[in-house]
Amino acid sequence: MAIELPPLRILIVDDDRAICDYMQTLLERDGYSVKVMSDATGVTAELKRQAYHLVILDLMMPKRDGIEVLRDIRKQDKDLAVVIFTGYPNLDTAVASMKLDAVDYIKKPFNVDEFREVIARVMREKGLSVTPEEELHKVIGETVRRHRKDLNLTLKQMARRTGLSVSLLSQIERAETSASISSLYKISAGLQVKVRELFGPF
Repeated sequence: MAIELPPLRILIVDDDRAICDYMQTLLERDGYSVKVMSDATGVTAELKRQAYHLVILDLMMPKRDGIEVLRDIRKQDKDLAVVIFTGYPNLDTAVASMKLDAVDYIKKPFNVDEFREVIARVMREKGLSVTPEEELHKVIGETVRRHRKDLNLTLKQMARRTGLSVSLLSQIERAETSASISSLYKISAGLQVKVRELFGPF
């Protein structure tokens, strides 16, 4: 059975509802969980209510500008990834954004492919991106651990059954290393299951 990975959460703050709707549709299609806000005054309260992995923040908004909002975000969370989004790029706001640790500064209108690449890069840099290969490692590790626990085997006992080291088995279960085909065969034999059962639905 595959591990259900929670979607990465993105908060979009922009007073232009059409842009919010467009970005929300685009990002949800890519598998992200997205919330949009058109009123910047409620951003810090929303971040206290719900954890987000990324905030996409418009620079020019009627009640509060993006730099003010970003400054408040940094008082609350110094590590949250924030991308500044603006139709009026200039050096002063770019510098101010970088000083407040914005991870990127994107101008409108944006190129969809470049926008997607920025989001993907930000997620990778924050250690939030999960590739299909990484997900497969997680599925295998979780499946091996579950079968081992069902048999009431310790890692040491599993090592004796398979001829693999305790360290390697532990790394496979924690998805810290990729198991070779040979290792998977030994593990499946030790667990008395077929190799394909270790791969979940892949």
